Amino acid sequence: MDPAGIKSVVESLLFVSDVPLTLDRLCSILEEFERGEILSAIDELKRDCNQPARGIFLAEIAGGFQLRSRPENADYLRRLSRIRFAKFSHSSLETLAIIAYRQPVTRAEIEYLRGVDSGGVLKTLLDKKLIRILGKKDIPGKPLIYGTTREFLETFNLKDLASLPTLKEIQELAEPDLYEEQGKLPLDEGGER
Repeated sequence: MDPAGIKSVVESLLFVSDVPLTLDRLCSILEEFERGEILSAIDELKRDCNQPARGIFLAEIAGGFQLRSRPENADYLRRLSRIRFAKFSHSSLETLAIIAYRQPVTRAEIEYLRGVDSGGVLKTLLDKKLIRILGKKDIPGKPLIYGTTREFLETFNLKDLASLPTLKEIQELAEPDLYEEQGKLPLDEGGER
């Protein structure tokens, strides 16, 4: 089969798959083709789909490849499907961030950082398959340890955990005076008590 034919097959597989397909998975499905041919087809498909005028693009997510619609078209897509996209509470996002950046992490460590009970939030995140139980920590009481899942990477459009923004990048996105204002406390200037 010529390279255009392989590209067509890869595009069809990516189109019908509801999860990102890894290169290994594509190679196992397309066993009659060489790994290099499949990789070339992916690269060519990526160039084709990533044109600004296209309604879709080929994203590298969760260790695999997936065709996705352009974010700027989201309002129109909502009209079509009338599906409500997942909304996360502040506590869910806070807990997810702690797990994503500090994993593997125990419930006690999460609660220490948050300052509140996190049992309900952890259960919700487990139910949504955004986090998973990695095992038990080898300390007294054997607490469960948590980590993120492939669904977490897919939901937040991340290639891998290294794609998470750094603290410096987050601070650059925030309002410049936000951190300075938080550091100032209205204390007694006189110094007497």
